Amino acid sequence: MRSLLRLLQSQGSTIRERILQNVSSGRIAAYPSHQCRYESGKPAELEDYGFESTTIADILEDKGENADGSWLFCTTDDTVYDAVRSMTSNNVGALVVVKPGEKVSLTGIITERDYLRKIIVQGRSSKTTKVGDIMTEENKLITVTPETKLLQAMQLMTDKRIRHIPVVKDKEMKGMVSIGDVVRAVVEEHREEVKRLNSFIQGGY
Repeated sequence: MRSLLRLLQSQGSTIRERILQNVSSGRIAAYPSHQCRYESGKPAELEDYGFESTTIADILEDKGENADGSWLFCTTDDTVYDAVRSMTSNNVGALVVVKPGEKVSLTGIITERDYLRKIIVQGRSSKTTKVGDIMTEENKLITVTPETKLLQAMQLMTDKRIRHIPVVKDKEMKGMVSIGDVVRAVVEEHREEVKRLNSFIQGGY
């Protein structure tokens, strides 16, 4: 994961620099003028595009998550058994935890790892233990905002060795992203970056 992150962080600018060097030195042949497209107004800079500018809000939008609370959650009063059953049925590895009767005020998070370490390993009963007894509490949570850049979130999750991270703004829950969401977004942006670079070479910018 760390090697992937370092590659993604450096690859975009490196590719652009090499292409620009080749264009300026004449190693890439100029295309006939009728093949070049020109737009009126200020031309877009290549640096304005790519995964360097993608934010967590973009990931939430692609997932269909928003402030209406379409993410998966449980309450502090739910049993661990019910929480794990919800994770299993929805094929997710973590749930946002809120207080009973609330939906946007983050109280904590419960993950598969919490279940394994605090229930299975300790021999406790998941059917009698409350989520609030084993969750990671709000004051210990690592969070991001919708404005956090994609690669910054990936770096944070890699450094802290976490697979799920809540998205919070003004103390309100906006969604949650997993390392899988982040990697998929980076891969997709990388594909788009290659397309943009090809278009740049052919006079698309």
